[in-house]
Amino acid sequence: MITIYHNPRCSKSRETLALVQDIATREQVQLHVVDYLKNAPNIQQLQILQKQLALPLRDMVRDNEEEYAALGLEDADEAGLLAALSAHPKLLQRPIVVYGERARIGRPPQNVLDLF
Repeated sequence: MITIYHNPRCSKSRETLALVQDIATREQVQLHVVDYLKNAPNIQQLQILQKQLALPLRDMVRDNEEEYAALGLEDADEAGLLAALSAHPKLLQRPIVVYGERARIGRPPQNVLDLF
């Protein structure tokens, strides 16, 4: 199964979704689309995503969002970042594609190709 954490309002997310839909169809793999703004990942799910991405937690955070500054996240520890991402999913980098035990951030969309 391929899972994409998707924001339909984001052009890069839409481009990545189209790319992944083509791959899923061609490879006959089920595609699960998560609108993470409506269904925010909980802290445990975020920790799993971080391991799958093999990135520092800060690389999962959109630090250019208004909420980032408003919440004072520049000095936050991992627990604070996880809580903020769960409570304010707009702060999560997008899109994130998961396939098997690995994940990639689809910025640019071609970043996800090495998953397949």
